Amino acid sequence: MTDREAPAWHGTTILCVRKDGRVAMAGDGQVSMGQTVMKSNARKVRRIGGGDIIAGFAGATADAFTLFERLEAKLESHPGQLARACVELAKDWRTDRYLRRLEAMMAVADRNVSLLLSGNGDVLEPEDGIIAIGSGGSFALAAARALADRVDMDAEAIARRSLAIAAEICVYTNDKIIVETL
Repeated sequence: MTDREAPAWHGTTILCVRKDGRVAMAGDGQVSMGQTVMKSNARKVRRIGGGDIIAGFAGATADAFTLFERLEAKLESHPGQLARACVELAKDWRTDRYLRRLEAMMAVADRNVSLLLSGNGDVLEPEDGIIAIGSGGSFALAAARALADRVDMDAEAIARRSLAIAAEICVYTNDKIIVETL
């Protein structure tokens, strides 16, 4: 089977919302291959760095696990310095022949900063404290930005509602939502 014939893996929506000193990262559970849902309860958001950091991934699962492992190693080299660890990972990701082929993106956050990491060497901090990646990311991002000013909703409530909205629109996103907060 050639790359052109191989079914594409789709399906992830990861959203990170920072509001009033709290951070929530939410991810849906759907993994699709082509037009088939392969799994509905995947855990794409998890705690790393001894539980002080939350991370979510979009893209190929094996690639994401490789990135989680590499980020954990960078965090051990630079304890308490999430931004520095992410920059070091991004450098490796961009220059290492093996890592360059990984097809994934990550959103990471600690109590101080939220960052988006990509294989292009990007380490981006959002202006508004909201990050969204994956196939339903733009839907979740739009919903989160619309809800961000509501005084009756905290970061977790915004993340949950925004992912639910994305699940109603994106066929590669489901409503089996996992949320981690700091």
